[in-house]
Amino acid sequence: MAKAVFLDRDGVINFERGEYTFNLKDFVINDGVIEALINFQSKGYLLFVITNQSGISKGIYTHRHVKNIHDFLTNKLKDSGINIQGIYYCPHHPEQTNCLCRKPNSLLVEKAIARFDIHPQSSFFIGDKDRDIFAGGSAGLTGILIESNSSLLELLSVIP
Repeated sequence: MAKAVFLDRDGVINFERGEYTFNLKDFVINDGVIEALINFQSKGYLLFVITNQSGISKGIYTHRHVKNIHDFLTNKLKDSGINIQGIYYCPHHPEQTNCLCRKPNSLLVEKAIARFDIHPQSSFFIGDKDRDIFAGGSAGLTGILIESNSSLLELLSVIP
């Protein structure tokens, strides 16, 4: 079985602006992300992004906006030799629909675990909100709560 690091997007991978980030001009990768992901990958971890994108169901932006940002992120990371196995996102908002994929629910994490044969007890979920840690914990991962927009380099000694 594989081991993995799951990461929230806004506030962990990119700068949390306090409002929806759906335009490329507003998408800024946080300091230390590339170096930390290279380190995690070199230790044999598969890398995943799990993100709530409720602005879609609110009509603020579209799936195309999210795809453009995720394509940009994937290509930027590939340029540094980083392979993201998958980016999973929930487009729902609790005021619009009741779903199982929105964090703090763990469905998106569980899908990745099943698809990639991941050993949950050897894996981590890094997030900046309690809902991230709860989603990871519900799937058997070790959660690591960080401050929004902090450097992932602080976790190099935490993830073996």
